[in-house]
Amino acid sequence: MRVKWFSFVRVVGLTLVLSYHFFQNQYTGGFLGVDIFFTFSGYLITALMIDEFGKTGQFRLFSFYKRRFRRIVPPLFLSVILVMPFTLLVNRDYLTNIGRQIAAALGFTTNYFEILTGGSYENKFIPHLFVHTWSLAIEMQFYLVWGLIVFLLGITVRHFVQSRTRALAIFENTVLWSSLLLSIASFATMFLRARGLTDYSQVYFSSITHGYPFFVGSVVGCLAGIKTVRPAFERTIKNWNLSVAVSVMVISSAALIGLGCYLKFDHLQTYQGGLLLSTVLAGLMIYAARILHEKTPNSDEPQLITYIADVSYSVYLFHWPLYVIFSQLMPNLAAVALTVVVSFALSSLSYYVLEPIMIGHTGRWFKHSVTWKQVRVPFMTALVLLIGTTAYATRLAPQMTTLENNLWVGDLYQDVDQMNMHHSMIMAATKPTTQKVNGAGQPVPAGMPKGVSIIGDSVTLGTRSYLGAHVKQSSIDAEGDRTMDLAYKVMKQEQQSGILRQTVVICIGTNALDDYKEQTMNIVHALAPGHRLVLMTPYNAKAAPDWNSSKLATYERTLPAKYPYITIADWETAAAKHPEVFKGTDGVHFGGIHAGDVLYAQVVNSALQQADKTPLKK
Repeated sequence: MRVKWFSFVRVVGLTLVLSYHFFQNQYTGGFLGVDIFFTFSGYLITALMIDEFGKTGQFRLFSFYKRRFRRIVPPLFLSVILVMPFTLLVNRDYLTNIGRQIAAALGFTTNYFEILTGGSYENKFIPHLFVHTWSLAIEMQFYLVWGLIVFLLGITVRHFVQSRTRALAIFENTVLWSSLLLSIASFATMFLRARGLTDYSQVYFSSITHGYPFFVGSVVGCLAGIKTVRPAFERTIKNWNLSVAVSVMVISSAALIGLGCYLKFDHLQTYQGGLLLSTVLAGLMIYAARILHEKTPNSDEPQLITYIADVSYSVYLFHWPLYVIFSQLMPNLAAVALTVVVSFALSSLSYYVLEPIMIGHTGRWFKHSVTWKQVRVPFMTALVLLIGTTAYATRLAPQMTTLENNLWVGDLYQDVDQMNMHHSMIMAATKPTTQKVNGAGQPVPAGMPKGVSIIGDSVTLGTRSYLGAHVKQSSIDAEGDRTMDLAYKVMKQEQQSGILRQTVVICIGTNALDDYKEQTMNIVHALAPGHRLVLMTPYNAKAAPDWNSSKLATYERTLPAKYPYITIADWETAAAKHPEVFKGTDGVHFGGIHAGDVLYAQVVNSALQQADKTPLKK
């Protein structure tokens, strides 16, 4: 039984996901489209489980697993081998650990693989080509666990209740209350674990914390059903007229689209209510669509909507890796257009022809039947070539991206430099000192090291070797994911140890938090007299004006007027004029691109020249 108007639910979910991936900066909350799919899956699977129990008096677990395997695995396998030839068009950084990515995708463990490797759609480095299969991993984990739970519930009910009708009623209620309790437990876990986090990937990707949309969908499946319908739902069908069903469906879908404009991946409220609200709205849309099916016995869904819904799963699988690849080869709008065309073409081929043949059925291409016998030779030839290409690309894949390698090397150099610097400071402290003056003729406090102390984040770490060689008398302390409060701690520690140099350069801000003003002023006030301060504005090519990093840059530019010992190194302005140094990167880091190293050092040196003309902090 195909329920009409459910296609709209799938289309809304797909539209939100594609909009988020294609226009992440403009449509920041489109990731909630995945929660629509989760809720719908929970509804559909649970309703079918109840139907099976009502018809046969049992729920057959291994038949359920077999059906899920045949629906999920063939499209996933095809998407992997059909995408891999496209990876030969981009640089090898995009193949980093591709073998492990493929293994995680096909093993339905991508969600935990991404948690362990720090992956995300908003990854600061090279995005994983198969990061989007995290949702399939959670879905398959839900099927495995929920299928077993329902199977055990069914056995228990049939053991104690002989009447088929009474057994069905008890089974429905037991499944309903189990779904409700599990959804509450999962959401409560997300709510509590999200507290205090700055990276929410671990709660977003976890099947434990992000499993509740499936169970909310299961609740709706128990209430609305498909073939097995509760008396209460039959009364609802009678009480709701057509306009009410349409209104609820339209309003809930519009609210979901609007919510996508508001939610952000890195905001706490997303995990403490935003995703739950989107799940409830998805449940309402599904409920209304189920009623609309009963109210429109003589109407059909638009064929275009039905087609998009049919191929939506495959489109989801194809679009992300294709978009990542195409967006490195052309402007974004062109990449989006090409991704949509190629994704739908490959998805149509997969859904209508290849998948049916792979599970022993007859495929269809428009009005023509396609059998295994007809396509056996070209299918096997193409399969061998595609698997060979995948194996070749996997063999070429590096273990680290160029940027990650630079960061790793930078860490090693930093450790060596820090030991040498501490040794030099200890030796210098044993020698008598004389009064020194700076370039402006001002006295330098006794014992204060000359030169520049640079405290930075991963951007600085990526160019550390070049920067250290081209900024005279400099010491560099840089670390990935460093925020302003952590830079404050480094500065205080160096200051207390007597190794903080006269001019302090703070290259922090891409990871700016909501309290960026307070954290910046902590540095300004904690800096001891006799120093100068240079603040380097952060740059992110993807940042909108309302991002914390953008607001921090604007705020930092206002400080020299109030504090004459502060100078601005305007990296944000300089970097924006040279987009070529970020080609093929995440728009923040330029590790491995020499022109980026040169530009970064020029901005620092130019600011230092200006700072040398300003007074010291009194």
